[in-house]
Amino acid sequence: MSEFVRLEVDGGVGTIRLERPPMNPLSVQVQEEIRAAATEAAERADVRAVVVWGGEKVFAAGADIKEMQTMSYTDMVDRSAALQSSLTAVARIPKPTVAAITGYALGGGCELALACDFRVAADDAKLGQPEILLGIIPGAGGTQRLSRLVGPARAKDLIYSGRFVAADEALAIGLVDRVVPKAEVHDTAVAWMRTFAAGPAYALRAAKEAVDRGLETDLDTGLEIERMLFAGLFATHDRTAGMTSFVEQGPGKAVFEGR
Repeated sequence: MSEFVRLEVDGGVGTIRLERPPMNPLSVQVQEEIRAAATEAAERADVRAVVVWGGEKVFAAGADIKEMQTMSYTDMVDRSAALQSSLTAVARIPKPTVAAITGYALGGGCELALACDFRVAADDAKLGQPEILLGIIPGAGGTQRLSRLVGPARAKDLIYSGRFVAADEALAIGLVDRVVPKAEVHDTAVAWMRTFAAGPAYALRAAKEAVDRGLETDLDTGLEIERMLFAGLFATHDRTAGMTSFVEQGPGKAVFEGR
């Protein structure tokens, strides 16, 4: 039974809920509980989309620095792969995902948000990669996912300076996708994911895989990934239902069963 991270499911939307007050620091235990929740969300058929949520006050203000301070070089050599892969487990959920950000998403918290497909932020939220202020760099995907999201120059600005980014700037540079009043963050994220929860699960999975894997390779390889995934969807029930509905009723009326 997880102590600090749990998966709650309602109406096809799973919420991975962090609850380690006051700031949701990402200790080794929390990292592993995130991995477990992400794995469960990926495997459960009743979870069609996922919200990652830190609560009404804070998303996650970074790593557990007190825990990390005592670690030696060899300790971190042993731990760093698991640190990265715990958040990569979120990125690899084969379903639409969104981070619902209130308060701070800093360091590892920002990296957790970057592992999601989308980010909804409160209008008073702050995001950033302040690891440089500790004499280190982001180590859980920040240098890679941030630069892919906002471009290398903006990523370097944030990583070199360690500065916090307000919600309006985060929206302007593409670090977040929507900014809403603080009280509406979770509901907005859930409502957004519900629009996907009723969609064709295997087509959404294929779309995510095509985009994510394509970004990791050259254009010709990406096109081949797309071609194979596209052709494979012709074996699904939802493809049959979608095309039949289109021919008989017009666009947008198909009912998908996720198979």
